[in-house]
Amino acid sequence: MLRRQALKLGSALLGALSVGGWSLSRNRGSQPLLLSARDDGDGKHYAVAYRLDGSQVFATPVGQRCHAILNHPTQPLALFVARRPGTESYLLDLRDGRLLQTLTAQPNRHFYGHAVLHKDGEWLYATENDTTDPGRGVLGVYRFDGDRLVHTGEIPTHGIGPHELAWMPDGETLVVANGGIRTEAESRVEMNLDAMQPSLVLMQRDGTLLSQETLSQSMNSVRHLAIGRDGTIVACQQFMGGSEETAQLLAIKRPGQPFEAFPVPEQQLQNMAQYTASVAIHDELRLVALTAPRANRLFIWDLDTAAVRLDAPMPDCAGVAAVKDGFVVTSGQGRCRLYDCRKPTLVGQPLELPSGFWDNHLHVM
Repeated sequence: MLRRQALKLGSALLGALSVGGWSLSRNRGSQPLLLSARDDGDGKHYAVAYRLDGSQVFATPVGQRCHAILNHPTQPLALFVARRPGTESYLLDLRDGRLLQTLTAQPNRHFYGHAVLHKDGEWLYATENDTTDPGRGVLGVYRFDGDRLVHTGEIPTHGIGPHELAWMPDGETLVVANGGIRTEAESRVEMNLDAMQPSLVLMQRDGTLLSQETLSQSMNSVRHLAIGRDGTIVACQQFMGGSEETAQLLAIKRPGQPFEAFPVPEQQLQNMAQYTASVAIHDELRLVALTAPRANRLFIWDLDTAAVRLDAPMPDCAGVAAVKDGFVVTSGQGRCRLYDCRKPTLVGQPLELPSGFWDNHLHVM
């Protein structure tokens, strides 16, 4: 009897470690886990996980191309969110890549590529398009029931064409990048370039609007976000105006200050080819990194002084994410790289990761 009780106790402890140990395993000197969406040479879509040393954890085939990824705060789960105008997102077990659920968009809705989980791990919010009123932004609200997500309702984003959303440091206030572009179901064709309404919105998670701010160029679509621990918001844009125009493609909202252009030198703005893809903040090093894939360039600035730290060529640079020593950057055409940013001269080195076909977002755990 004592032996059976000991075995039960041992099993219970192992069970607890299999959950709690998941969090611990990421913080005890192990290689960071890199999550992204990736295609192969035949155009097939995958949800992938690699370690920084290049070792593959999984590459799970999925039916639709994915965009951003979010992980559960306590469970070994991650959601790979469909790229606009996809209708399927995929909940995977991070230990082995097993597909646990295909989350299908509600009727007359499609995903916009991004979602967030509340800090308690129970509620998920995803940016979605109301295709009965093309471009009207909503957040689909989902709740975990065991290891499955169930749709429970939706709230407005107070804007058109929402793309990325993120939490402010309080874990209760949402930031939404409303791109301002109307699109119909199953389409990426812009319907309203002559009447775009991009905005940066702060809202409570019950849908209450707190603030809504715009940039000076109405055709500057606010797309992607990074949030610093101090509440600094950076947003990167895609400009839909004429090729002869120069647009401010990086903007910042410091705590207690308005949403405004980040002071990027004119030549760098011209070198961005009117398109940015991914932005990240490194809190410890006080840096902000930005990818401009159409221009094949990576940029890094000092977050506080706006001093240029790096302006480097990188073919079709895609996703960027902060790691301990700097930033990891993926590529749609070439090698992924790690940039060591600890010294005055930033040094990049290629990583032993597959080359090419990476999506524009990278999530690091």
